[in-house]
Amino acid sequence: MEQWDKIAEYLIAWYPKHARDLPWRKDREPYHVWLSEIMLQQTRVEAVKGYYQRFLDALPEIGDLAAVEEDRLLKLWEGLGYYNRAKNLKKAAIVIMQEREGKFPDTYEEIRELPGIGEYTAGAIGSICFELPTPAVDGNVIRVYTRVMEDSSNIDKSATRKMIREQLAVIYPKGNCGRFTQSLMELGATICLPNGVPKCNECPLTTICLAGKHGTWQKYPVREEKKRRRQEEKTVFLLQCKDKIAVRKRTERGLLSGMWEFPNVEGILVEQQAADMAGKWQTAPEQLKMSCQYTHIFSHVEWRMTAYYLTCQCMCGQFQWVTLEELKREVALPSAFRPFADVLWNEKNT
Repeated sequence: MEQWDKIAEYLIAWYPKHARDLPWRKDREPYHVWLSEIMLQQTRVEAVKGYYQRFLDALPEIGDLAAVEEDRLLKLWEGLGYYNRAKNLKKAAIVIMQEREGKFPDTYEEIRELPGIGEYTAGAIGSICFELPTPAVDGNVIRVYTRVMEDSSNIDKSATRKMIREQLAVIYPKGNCGRFTQSLMELGATICLPNGVPKCNECPLTTICLAGKHGTWQKYPVREEKKRRRQEEKTVFLLQCKDKIAVRKRTERGLLSGMWEFPNVEGILVEQQAADMAGKWQTAPEQLKMSCQYTHIFSHVEWRMTAYYLTCQCMCGQFQWVTLEELKREVALPSAFRPFADVLWNEKNT
């Protein structure tokens, strides 16, 4: 289609003047681009900026990432969520160091083989770092495509994403592959917005966008109706013995696998039941200092949590006992449990 053939020309001309100044756009170092793309999955740009620089300050080279202890890695990632992303970064870094002598692969197929790298990330790295005509099809790009083309295909189907990749691949401009990938991302993030009214009057594709011409942008993209999140109830225990707090590691399978957490059980317990449970753990509970509630929303499940802050006489062996300073400095708590750490800090400082 004629308008689709012109999209690369228009976006490459538009991008240099309108691109945001982002730290991972300073160079085309594969490690930097790879790290940023993994961090940006399911995470806002503003939230990633600080994490990105802190991560590189701590682990400036791929070899540093391959050698880092997992607890330190997860502490660097603390608050970003989706912690398997960090674990897969380390796995891929080990592969690069052990099997490729520290050199990042420079073909799409080899990049795609690294742990934790899917079609989108491989396409982004391939085009941005190595000028390969490899599309990076994410939500921003899909939104731009479906609106420009008024394409009502269900974007939750893999066949639709494959079709969009194929349509993009044939128009990738030689010598400007990286800029084209980034311009598509930028347009979707800043102009063809996911929430709210798109800035059509500022869009470089105004003359060729069918949804813009016909005022139908609200219809695109088309996707399946989301399933309701499953709701789970939990009781969380903030157990303090002297100046130490009980934490434990989750199992290596399932949600938040291998992460640190405060002890917790399924279901909501009343005060006496919570004290009895702490007693079964042989902590010899003394006093209930306070209780609080917090709801944490994952993509597919919602945790409704009630926490009890109990002082205890004994540090039972089934938990790790740490000071609040160690909790803050060394223990990587998932976002689901971090509000309870804030409760402990606030109680200490009152």
